[in-house]
Amino acid sequence: MSAVLSRPVSAAPAASSTAWGLLLLRLSLGTMWIAHAMLKPLVFTFAGSAQFFESVGIPGALVLPVFALEIAAGLALLSGLYARQAALLTLPILLTVVWVHAPNGWVHTAPGGGWEYPLFLATASLVLWLAGDGALALRRSPRLVPPAAA
Repeated sequence: MSAVLSRPVSAAPAASSTAWGLLLLRLSLGTMWIAHAMLKPLVFTFAGSAQFFESVGIPGALVLPVFALEIAAGLALLSGLYARQAALLTLPILLTVVWVHAPNGWVHTAPGGGWEYPLFLATASLVLWLAGDGALALRRSPRLVPPAAA
């Protein structure tokens, strides 16, 4: 039997594997936020997005600030600039999306889109905030982090 297979398995992952896993989570969330933001100008247009916002009871004037926050959060997550804080700041958007899609049912492929995907993204963002920035983060901060993690 090889040495790799005969090693005892540790119950806790190595710190480096956790850091690399958090990096993958951070990069996937950052990519998602930029792609989601770019739907507003490129697919739905800002005017169409504002009209949708208003149709669900959200002021249409919030489209540009939401777009800016999504782009900023995506870039912060991709680069690792205060990534935990960026992940935390996306939660109000994601929870609003869950609320908007709640009447459509669970499955996001349902007509009008369900709430499974935004809830998953909110959970993933919360996990990143709780667990840390991961490997290759450019700048970390002890502000707005869980007390045990500071």
